[in-house]
Amino acid sequence: MTTQPKTKAEVITFGCRLNSYESEVMKKHARAAGLTDTVIFNTCAVTAEATRQARQAIRRARKERPDRKIIVTGCAAQVNPEDFMSMDEVDQVMGNQEKLQAENYSDFGVGKSEKARVNDIMAVRETANHLIDGYAERSRAFVQVQNGCDHRCTFCIIPYGRGNSRSVPMGEVITQIQRLTDNGYQEIIITGVDITSYGSDLPGSPSLGTLCQKILKFIPSLKRLRLSSIDSIEADEALFQVITQEKRLMPHLHLSLQSGDNMVLKRMKRRHSREDSLDFCHRVRAARPDMVFGADIIAGFPTETEEMFQNSLKLVEELNLTYLHVFPYSPRQGTPAAKMPPVAKDVRKERAARLRALGQKHVDQYMTSQIGKIVEILVEKHVDGEKSAIGHTEYFALAKIQGAQSLANLAPGYIAKARVTGYENGLLMTELCD
Repeated sequence: MTTQPKTKAEVITFGCRLNSYESEVMKKHARAAGLTDTVIFNTCAVTAEATRQARQAIRRARKERPDRKIIVTGCAAQVNPEDFMSMDEVDQVMGNQEKLQAENYSDFGVGKSEKARVNDIMAVRETANHLIDGYAERSRAFVQVQNGCDHRCTFCIIPYGRGNSRSVPMGEVITQIQRLTDNGYQEIIITGVDITSYGSDLPGSPSLGTLCQKILKFIPSLKRLRLSSIDSIEADEALFQVITQEKRLMPHLHLSLQSGDNMVLKRMKRRHSREDSLDFCHRVRAARPDMVFGADIIAGFPTETEEMFQNSLKLVEELNLTYLHVFPYSPRQGTPAAKMPPVAKDVRKERAARLRALGQKHVDQYMTSQIGKIVEILVEKHVDGEKSAIGHTEYFALAKIQGAQSLANLAPGYIAKARVTGYENGLLMTELCD
């Protein structure tokens, strides 16, 4: 009788870029602890749909891999651990702080009679910098500089999953990025829950702009620095200077807008107005005309009328927003917005569809406008069976390099200069420049 070989622990990630970063930390801890025959779900709580998808994936995993241990962690597990503890498919539940502690990976820090270990995330005062050497099958690397959020937007459950804002000291961030750059990573994405609040809890209160300036100054070998979603109302002059003057800061910004209507923004308890968003984008484009903007927008927030929704559509047009992350409003238990007069679910879905269609129209227009231009593509992977490679341009447009004589010089992580020849199936078609 032969025994089946043990398999490495598998991490399945839902949600944001910060979760992607943390999943890499978890894989490192699991490998170091020799954890095997385990599936770890790193969940998201930003919408009810994200939580539903996680539960569905857990049930499917139990059917397909009945011999594996199933661990659930992440924001959904932090906010509602009881929901996952009650699932027969789940062996153990861990909180967001516990999942990042190496000592928890021998037995996940819990006794055999204890199904969950989820502590009070609001009691956490520091965010540790977790040094990682790289990312599996990636040419870009995420670096966490901040976690948690001090703001209490009325629709958002995330502070209850992540805790209050806390920052990683600048020296530790620079050490992490230098380590990744030394290992061949050409692009670093700064990530966190609310990265524009970076530094307020550190000695001297350095800002995100100051951090970016230090990164670019002390790591000259870093080719590309990119920011994840920013809250433009928190952008100080140092960040504005980096965005508009530093060519190694990529010309693509994703904004946390949420709505284009001032009354909705007020009811969301956001700290900016539509005029603030217009002013920021116009100022940036005046100094750096090639800047491309994306945004998060919620459709069908409670009390949103058709006229209010039209203001969001107008803002997309006025700012020429290209990459939209559209969320039909999802009530989260325990948030103030969940008690407000709701918009009908079918109306929410229909408005979200209109926003996505407008966003796709802008993407198509932008991609078509790139035909004939020279772009720089960070190669991420090769296409099986073809002499071609895929990656992102500096503007975060997905591009395909065609007609290469050989892929030997187009290894993942290489930055290729290419001419855009067309736009097909969501991809810029390009050929290498001579």
